[in-house]
Amino acid sequence: MDERERLQLFEQTVLPHLDAAYNLARWLAGNDHDAQDVAQEASLRAFRFFGTFRGENARAWLLTIVRNTFYTWLRKNRPTEKTIEINDETLDIEDSSTKAEAANPQFADVDAVRRAIADLPVEFREIVILREMEGFSYKEIADLAEVPIGTVMSRLARARKLLHKRLAAEFDHGDQR
Repeated sequence: MDERERLQLFEQTVLPHLDAAYNLARWLAGNDHDAQDVAQEASLRAFRFFGTFRGENARAWLLTIVRNTFYTWLRKNRPTEKTIEINDETLDIEDSSTKAEAANPQFADVDAVRRAIADLPVEFREIVILREMEGFSYKEIADLAEVPIGTVMSRLARARKLLHKRLAAEFDHGDQR
């Protein structure tokens, strides 16, 4: 395959997924500028390593590259980024307060939800984005993140609890104004 054919195949296969790549980078990085850097570097890596793509799921392949590029970028640019160590203690996140039951995320304003997601530790945030916004299955997320499917399920459950707790607190606080 010559270079022109390779470029054409890359454009047909990978470029349709650039919006999803930027979306994941944006949520992981937390701002447009850094997301553009991550997405651009991931796109360059995807092109450079396009020969290793075996034709399965181009979207998942590209988002795996975005994820890996983000973590490389994170180590270089934000060594103190909020991350958590997944252990028995973090698996026992307590249930939301009784006041949290009064909050209905269905009516939550978009900015509050975005802030709550942005405040999640990056390991939880990426799982929420991949599942809820990008629509990946648990198995696809497990493959993409290179973790067991049980880890995906537990991180998603804990992320949802943290989101519920955060939104409940925000809306309870909002009711007192």
